[in-house]
Amino acid sequence: MIMSSPQTVQIVAAVIFAVAIIHTFSTKFFEHLAHTNPAHAGIWHLLGEVEVVFGFWAMVLMLSMLATAGQEAALHYLESRNFTEPMFVFAIMVVAGTRPVLQLARNVVEGMAGLMPLNRGMATYLLILGVVPLLGSFITEPAAMTVGALMLRDVVFARNTSNLLKYGTLGVLFVNVSIGGVLTAYAAPPVLMAAAKWNFDTMFMLTTFGWKAALAVFVNAAGAMLLFRDQLSAPMERAERPTTNVPLTTIAVHVLFLLAIVLTAHHPVVFLGILLFFMGFVTAYARHQDRLILREGLLVAFFLAGLVVLGGQQQWWLQPLLTRLDENAIYFGATALTAVTDNAALTYLGSLVEGLTPEFKQALLAGAVTGGGLTIIANAPNPAGAAILKEKFSEGAISPLGLLAGAVPPTLVTMAAFRLL
Repeated sequence: MIMSSPQTVQIVAAVIFAVAIIHTFSTKFFEHLAHTNPAHAGIWHLLGEVEVVFGFWAMVLMLSMLATAGQEAALHYLESRNFTEPMFVFAIMVVAGTRPVLQLARNVVEGMAGLMPLNRGMATYLLILGVVPLLGSFITEPAAMTVGALMLRDVVFARNTSNLLKYGTLGVLFVNVSIGGVLTAYAAPPVLMAAAKWNFDTMFMLTTFGWKAALAVFVNAAGAMLLFRDQLSAPMERAERPTTNVPLTTIAVHVLFLLAIVLTAHHPVVFLGILLFFMGFVTAYARHQDRLILREGLLVAFFLAGLVVLGGQQQWWLQPLLTRLDENAIYFGATALTAVTDNAALTYLGSLVEGLTPEFKQALLAGAVTGGGLTIIANAPNPAGAAILKEKFSEGAISPLGLLAGAVPPTLVTMAAFRLL
C-alpha cells in the first residue's frame, strides 16, 4: 500500500484506537445522558450503543486516511481487510438464536438439571455456565455465546436479581466462552487464526489446553452457583413459552442449517447463501419461530468490522511488543493486551513471526483466551452476549467496570489452570 505519510497515518490510527477503547468504557455514561437529557436522547443512545463504537471510530479513521493519503489508498486499505469473521458471527447468531435451537438447548439442560441432586434453579444455572460454553468447541464460540446468553436472559435474568449476580454471571459467561472453545482447533477465533500455521490440531488442543479449560469452566460455574445460591434457589419467574412445542423435524432442520454454516465458516459467499435460504425456511414456518435477532446480529457484525478496520493499523506497535517478551511474560502480557484488543488479533500477529519456540506459541495462545472475558472487545463473541443481555441491566447498558470486576475472579481461576496444571 502506497501512502504519502504512512507513519503519520499509523500514529493517527493508534490515537483513534485508544479513543475508541475509552469510548467503550464510557457507554454507560452516554446512556445515562440519554435518560437525563431527553431532548437529545437519540444521539446519546447512539453513542451509548457499545456495538456502534468501533464502527463509528473506524469511519473516523477512514475519513482521516482519505484526507491524508487520498481516496485510492484509503479504498485499497479498506478492501484489503478480511470481514469474514464479522459476517460469520452475524450468520451464526441469527440461526443459533431461533426458537427451535433454543428449545433443543433448553430441553437438554432441563433434562440434565432434573437428574442432578441440586435445587432446579442452581442446577440450571450451573449447566448454562458450565456446559454451554464448552459447546463452543464444536458449534463455534459465537453460537455458544448466543445460546448461553439467551438462556440466561430467559431463565436467570428474568427474575429479580441483584447487580452483583448479573455482573458476576456475565463475567463467568464471557470467560468460560473464551476458554471453552479451545478443545478443538477450529471453533475459537484466536485458535483459528494461528492453528494451521503452528500445526495445532484438535488432538493437540485437547491434550494441551482443552482439559485445563474444561476444568476451569466447571470451577468458575460452580463457584458462581455457590456464591449466588440464595438468589438462584428462589422460585423462578419463568419467561412465557410458546403454547406449542416446535416439531422435532423443524428442530432437526435448524440444526442442519447451523452445522452447514459452521462447516463453511471460511467461505462467506457460501454461508451467507445458506443464511438467506434459512430465512426463507423460517418465513415458510413462521408459526414455529420468534423474531429473528437480525438487528442484534447486524450491530455485532458492525462492531467487529470496525475492530477489523482499526486493528489492521495497530500491527506496527503491537507485534514488536509481543516479540520482546519471554514465555512467562508473554502469557501475562497477552492476557492484559487482550482486554484492549481482540484476542484473535494477538494470535494472528504472533503467527506472522518466524522462529518462535513452542513454549512461546502456547503461552501466547493461552494468554489470549485467558483474558477474553475482561472486556467486551476482548473476544469476538462478547458483543453478541452483550447485545442480548444489556436490556436486563440498569438503563439498558453494561458497565465496563462492572464487567471487569465480574470477570477478574474466573480469569484468575483460568490463569491458575493454565499455569499451574
